[in-house]
Amino acid sequence: MSVSTVLVRKYFSLCLFFLLILNAGVLSGQQAGRVYEFLNLSPTARITALGGHGVPFDDHDLGMALVYPSLLNPDMTGHLSLNVVDYFDDINYGTLAFARHFPRLGSFSASIQYIDYGRFTLADETGHTGGEFTAGEYSLQLGWGRMLNESFSLGSNLKLIYSAFDIYRSLGLAVDVSLGYVHEEQQLSAALVARHMGRQLTYYHNGNRESLPFDLVFGISKKLANAPFRFSLVANNLHRPDLTYEPPLGHNQFFESQGGIQESDDWLGSLADKTMRHLVFGVEFIPLENFSFRAGYNYRRRQEMKVASRLSTVGFSWGFGIRISRFHLNYGRSNYHLAGAPNHLSISTSLPDLFQGSNDRQTQTQ
Repeated sequence: MSVSTVLVRKYFSLCLFFLLILNAGVLSGQQAGRVYEFLNLSPTARITALGGHGVPFDDHDLGMALVYPSLLNPDMTGHLSLNVVDYFDDINYGTLAFARHFPRLGSFSASIQYIDYGRFTLADETGHTGGEFTAGEYSLQLGWGRMLNESFSLGSNLKLIYSAFDIYRSLGLAVDVSLGYVHEEQQLSAALVARHMGRQLTYYHNGNRESLPFDLVFGISKKLANAPFRFSLVANNLHRPDLTYEPPLGHNQFFESQGGIQESDDWLGSLADKTMRHLVFGVEFIPLENFSFRAGYNYRRRQEMKVASRLSTVGFSWGFGIRISRFHLNYGRSNYHLAGAPNHLSISTSLPDLFQGSNDRQTQTQ
């Protein structure tokens, strides 16, 4: 029996073990009462620019491998990625990731994701204040990926999650499982990932267990052979056919126009609306080897966040990437609402190439 076969069997056994002990209940259609929603925030500026959902590319992007661990490969060894986001108000979040390949074991990534909600005034129900408190959430992630053959690959992430809102704290554990496919000649990539399968280990309130934000995602990308364009399509929440919701204040015109339940005799239009809410579209324009421009469209975000009486670009996103020496700089901007659009900055590099360049320069000066 080959080493690869043994590793794959151990991989599936480990994933099954985690699924059983975590008792995730991930196929439930319940949307409310979920915890650790920060895990669904875009980890890199490139993902932000393409609509907010990771896309399976075959260009050795460590940021995409944080979403699809099956993308991890030996060419990513030594890659370092730093991402920061100036979110709404005083909120900010970011990720830091590093990858390393080990012969016979596969490719691994280690990352930390955080969100800082800022400082708040502590007050009771009567309005009396008593100082301040902070709030934040963190996720430590260990990823693994391995090629099965020239086209297919497997990958998984293990996440330890910590959440703190003043005295209310929670600890959680989750796993991602991913299957990837790459056709180099056709420049086609696809991947399926089940994200955030897990459970709370400790609860904010005793006995009050809440579900994690499970998501079943399929992504595909295609680069044109004779034109500088790469197109992408991501289908998310595949385990929940209907992503519409009941308006919180009753069936009134305002909330129906803001993405709530659609009561219409046009069943075809309703079906199209429900289908589109799962889809995110993206395109990259790559006129130069060291520069690319990106744009994305998130239909669900637009339906839920737009203001019917105002024209806007809610649901659209854009950004660009540029390579300067041995560093890749990326910028992404996504329009969530008329209130504003966060700015996302990413910088990545290959440490072996960086140090090799430094050594080469030292050699030349001697």
